[in-house]
Amino acid sequence: MAITFNDGEAYEDFMGKWSRLAGEKFLAWLGAPPGMRWVDVGCGNGAFTELIVERCAPSRVEGIDPSEEQVAYARKRVGEGRAHFRTGDSMALPYADAGFDIAAMGLVIFFMPDPQKGVAEMARVTRAGGTVASYAWDILGGGFPANDVFAEMQAMGLTPPYPPSVAAAGIEASREIWSKAGLREIETTQITVERVFRDAEDYWTTCRKGPGTGGRLKTLPEGEREELKKRVFMRLPGSPLTVRARANAIRGIK
Repeated sequence: MAITFNDGEAYEDFMGKWSRLAGEKFLAWLGAPPGMRWVDVGCGNGAFTELIVERCAPSRVEGIDPSEEQVAYARKRVGEGRAHFRTGDSMALPYADAGFDIAAMGLVIFFMPDPQKGVAEMARVTRAGGTVASYAWDILGGGFPANDVFAEMQAMGLTPPYPPSVAAAGIEASREIWSKAGLREIETTQITVERVFRDAEDYWTTCRKGPGTGGRLKTLPEGEREELKKRVFMRLPGSPLTVRARANAIRGIK
């Protein structure tokens, strides 16, 4: 199933809030000095770009994403005076060689049709001595925010809506990609975050707003969807409800 991002507001409630939670810890781990030139590859609705602006005092931020709707939302969210956004292909970045100090992407690598090519492009536009970095949900390791839905899908013999390059987010897979891109001093870490929902109904409703998770739920016959919902609710008792998610992060020096 193709996963299409065309609703910045729905994405914000489902994933934008999660992205900021993980992005805060990711940026703290990077520890970048102020005044850096950043490119946010796969910027989506600008959730992570906004964090870069707020936390890192950059001299320049460029955000790029293939979705016109997401880019439009990002422009309104962040403001063109604080960051610049455009639509474009992450595997053919429209920037000159060595134009940035830091190339970063949040929750993107598993959506790239060719992650190796995408990271090579990030390295190309980064200056010598600059940083190429990423964080992405550890989906196959059970770290995705909607993992409780995915786990119950699998228990019912259903296929969760995995992104096309889901394995690329693994720690060892990422290390290999960064190494093949010619990056050095490669480091990895895991980031764990928590988000509080009113109850299982609030969690379920939020998950349905995701283009992948929600899109997959729409394809299910009503009986299967209701059975899945029942199983998720049994899996997540309590109110309020705390849900944990885990991302793998990696950085390397050009």
